[in-house]
Amino acid sequence: MTIKLYGYDPSTCTRRVMTVLEEKGLDYEFVPVDVFAGAHKTEEYTNNFHPFNKIPVLVDEDAGVKIYESRAIAHYLATKYRDQGIDLSPLEDDFKAYAAFQQALSLELSYFDPNVHGIAWEEVFKPRRGLGPANPDIVKTKLGDLDASLKGYERILSKQKYLAGDSITLADLFHLSYGQMTEPLGFGDLLVKYPAVAKWWGGLKERDSWKKVNEGPEMPSK
Repeated sequence: MTIKLYGYDPSTCTRRVMTVLEEKGLDYEFVPVDVFAGAHKTEEYTNNFHPFNKIPVLVDEDAGVKIYESRAIAHYLATKYRDQGIDLSPLEDDFKAYAAFQQALSLELSYFDPNVHGIAWEEVFKPRRGLGPANPDIVKTKLGDLDASLKGYERILSKQKYLAGDSITLADLFHLSYGQMTEPLGFGDLLVKYPAVAKWWGGLKERDSWKKVNEGPEMPSK
């Protein structure tokens, strides 16, 4: 089995995939992409790896698969290697579980990611790219929207262990990379208001997969 992951170790999206690889117990080769040198913007990379000049990209050589976009990669791994490691996505013919899973995926993509991504952009990425300081009004709005979202999360997680039920899925793991980055930027302060969310979040951070991923270079911070 030869799996190669092309990415940048501190990248949130790269770490999203690395976490799934670790959960599945899959051996893989990490191929660093020097984003600061513009390696992801070369003609070769654009034509052969990612048409939008992004990372990560996964190549499963034995299966003849090359796939980009971190969430798509995660779904591929969870499905192709379902029998290895922990099962992270229910089968489609289990209609009730699959519907709950799709619902949970939508929660992360619709109510969590836009807010934590917006906070991270203003507080971390924007200043690092020389685009000026964070806009406090935008940060305040995003934190308010995140607070409202966490109220909904609390309603769900006060009744079940994970977002899709009592078994962990990709939907839960997808929160880790941006959640950790924004924890010191306001997300952590909001957690004290929501005990069920705090318990869920604490459990995610303690998973061996995430600990191993965090042995690498630190993610960007303010």
